[in-house]
Amino acid sequence: MDFSYSPKVQELIRKLSAFMEKYIYPNEKVYEEQLNAQESRWSGVPPIIEELKEKAKKEGLWNLFLPDSEYGAGLTNVEYAPLCEIMGRSLIAPEVFNCNAPDTGNMEVLVRYGSEEQKQKWLVPLLNGEIRSCFSMTEPDVASSDATNIRASIIRDGDEYVITGRK
Repeated sequence: MDFSYSPKVQELIRKLSAFMEKYIYPNEKVYEEQLNAQESRWSGVPPIIEELKEKAKKEGLWNLFLPDSEYGAGLTNVEYAPLCEIMGRSLIAPEVFNCNAPDTGNMEVLVRYGSEEQKQKWLVPLLNGEIRSCFSMTEPDVASSDATNIRASIIRDGDEYVITGRK
């Protein structure tokens, strides 16, 4: 398999790396200060994030994760991988480029399976970075996708075994 980068990806790597150097790394401390100055970390998004999001949009570094070229950059996973590596060097970068979980997965589901009404109500605001989404699980006893949290027992009953489990 050829893992060399196309000219399109090479240009995105160049632009993304330059953006990281010019805006992301110098503002990590600003982000931390703004976050710590809030009443609680849930009080809202620090203003620096919104400022950087606008810059990322203007530079065409927005929604890079979406392989659907109507809504995203139209990159394959192989093309997107080096961009993830670069964004992953900063805790704030994925949100600045609108490439952060759980929004990315939820947008992918809406692009593929959402009705037109759902796309207008949820996908468009997510794509624009106007809202955030979430993923949550509610389960008896323990809420987790971690399979080690399965609670089960096995009891011999004559020549058979009875397995009782809950997740």
